[in-house]
Amino acid sequence: MHDFVRKLITEWRRLEIPTEDAAVVVAVSGGADSLSLLLAMHQLVEAGKLKLRLVAAHFNHGLRGDESDRDEHFVRKLTSELNVEFAAGRSKPFPMGNVEQNARNARYEFLTNTAKNLGASVVVTGHTINDQAETFLINLIRGSGPDGLSGMRPVRQLVSDDSTVLLVRPLMTWCKRIETEGFCRDSGIEYLHDTMNDDTAYKRVRIRKILLPLLEDFNPNIIEVLANTSFLLAKTVSADEKGNRNGAVDELNVREIKELGESELYDVIRDWLTHLRGNTRQLGLKHIRGVARLVLSTKSGRTVEIPGGRVLKTGGRLRYDDNKVEKTGFDN
Repeated sequence: MHDFVRKLITEWRRLEIPTEDAAVVVAVSGGADSLSLLLAMHQLVEAGKLKLRLVAAHFNHGLRGDESDRDEHFVRKLTSELNVEFAAGRSKPFPMGNVEQNARNARYEFLTNTAKNLGASVVVTGHTINDQAETFLINLIRGSGPDGLSGMRPVRQLVSDDSTVLLVRPLMTWCKRIETEGFCRDSGIEYLHDTMNDDTAYKRVRIRKILLPLLEDFNPNIIEVLANTSFLLAKTVSADEKGNRNGAVDELNVREIKELGESELYDVIRDWLTHLRGNTRQLGLKHIRGVARLVLSTKSGRTVEIPGGRVLKTGGRLRYDDNKVEKTGFDN
């Protein structure tokens, strides 16, 4: 058994994911990370280590024309050769706005619908340590608090208000991108390259191509360091969530919080918005400060726009209105 496959089954068991009598949807783009995950899981099923129904799911965003169609054809052909079930989805034209966010939302909506149609309890993705490090830097630059800096979780609900399907990232705690590429080569599979991953117009690409190489000059292990920092913060945030869960409220009393110190006030606002939004996606320090100014203002009837909705101050209380655009429960 290849070392990559051995590490995957070890992590699979550690995360207590079902090993038999279940359907699992594997998100496959055609890149090295998702392909290595599919290949390794297929080997484990063939060896009887996992007694699962595997379904490879590919979503064609249609953002790269013929190249997008090439990717779909490649994954379809490979799954046919492996005798793995295949599900395909195709994007509708995106609305104006953040292309990355719109693409992510459409992809996860497809994965959610695919899982529910198949009765699958788990969706797995090929996120690696590199992805966690990049996410940490994105959120740090954005001004996120501890919850955002804790990055992606190895296991969480696929949709924030539905516990029937789990999103699992079984590579994220131990595997770097160089290892997924190596396993594909060892398996005789030539993975695809997405040309959008070379476009520095996207923040994540700039971080991957420019910022991380600079940081590696200071510490060659910077990717592991950043990912481990996220892991440590996640443990702290998880402990805080357990302690604060019973105190979550739908509205904040302005009088009760306006005398708090700045740091404590920011924490209260961030926790409150996280409770109502279901996540901290795109929620930066400037948004927390905007709500804090609302708290300290002597006027009522004012609002602050934040990603996914707005905060309204009325009758001495803060209320959050969700515009139903951003609140998807999805992350990378």
